[in-house]
Amino acid sequence: MILENSENIYKHFFILKETYKGCVKEVVLGYGANSLRVGGENGPAFHFFEGTWPNPPHFALEVCDLEPTDWPVAVVERFKDVLDNPTKWALEYIRNFGAEAICLQLTSTDPIEKDTSPEEAAALVRDVSEGIEVPLIVFGSGTADKDARVLTKVAEVCAGKSLFMGPVVRQNLEEIGKAAQAFGHGVIIQTPLEIPMAKELSIKLSKMLPSGKILLDPLSPALGYGMEYGYSVMERQKLAALVVNDTDLQMPLVANIGKECWETKEARESEEQGVLWEAMTGLSYLLAGANFLVLRHPKSHQVLKRIF
Repeated sequence: MILENSENIYKHFFILKETYKGCVKEVVLGYGANSLRVGGENGPAFHFFEGTWPNPPHFALEVCDLEPTDWPVAVVERFKDVLDNPTKWALEYIRNFGAEAICLQLTSTDPIEKDTSPEEAAALVRDVSEGIEVPLIVFGSGTADKDARVLTKVAEVCAGKSLFMGPVVRQNLEEIGKAAQAFGHGVIIQTPLEIPMAKELSIKLSKMLPSGKILLDPLSPALGYGMEYGYSVMERQKLAALVVNDTDLQMPLVANIGKECWETKEARESEEQGVLWEAMTGLSYLLAGANFLVLRHPKSHQVLKRIF
C-alpha cells in the first residue's frame, strides 16, 4: 500500500523550474580545429533541468618561462627535463596528459625576478604559440606597468594568434585593451573579489573589444584559505548575469587556482594531498559557475576530466 501511494505521488511530482532573463556570452579561445568554446549557458552551473550548457568546462595547464624554484618537488620532478624550455614543457602536457589549452606565466618579466624585456618575452610567446596547436593564454607577472609594456608587445609580435592575455587591471586596461583590439586577441580581466570593479572594467573594455573577447578572473583562493568567499563572489556574479540580465557581468569566468593551491601547507605535505587539494578547489569553483580552470598538476587535470 505504501509503495502504491509512493508511486502515485511521484507520478504527480513536478520539479519547479526558474526562468532566467540573461545568458553568459560565448567566447572562443584559439582558432581552427583545436579552438575551445566557453560560456553560452542560460542557467546556473549544472542546472540542466532549467537551462542549457552548450559548452562543458575547459582546463588549461600552467607553464612558466622561468624554471620555478618555489614549486613543490611533486610537480617539478615530473617535468625536470623540460622546465628550461616552455615549448617542450607545453608539448609534454599536450601529448602525455591531454592538455586542451596552455597557460604561459611570464614570471621572468617581474622586475624583482629577471626583469625580462618586453621584446624577449614576446619572442618567447611567439615561439610557444607556433610550437603548439591548442589555445594559449598568456599571463604577465602581475606588476601592472610592466605587464602593460610586455603584453602590448606580445600582442603585436603574435598578431593573429588569437591569444588571451592578462591580468588586465584598472591601471593597464587602456594599453592592453587597445593592443588586443589592434592585433586580434582577447583579454582576461582580474579583479580582487570585487563585483563593482568587475562591472567597471567590463564597461570600459566593451568600448574597445567585442564581448566574445573578454573573460573574467575574479581571483580564486584555495580550499581552506578563503575559498568560501571566492565561491560566493563567483556565484553572485554568475547569478547577476542570469537572473537580472546584467550584461556587464556576462563574461565567462576563469579560476586560476594552480598557484593558490600549491602554495598551501597541505598541498606541500604530499603529492596525493596536493592533487586532491587542487581538484577539490577546482570542482568547487566549477559548481560556483567557473567556465575555465588553470591548473598546475596534470593529475588534478585528469581527476577533473574524469568527473566531467
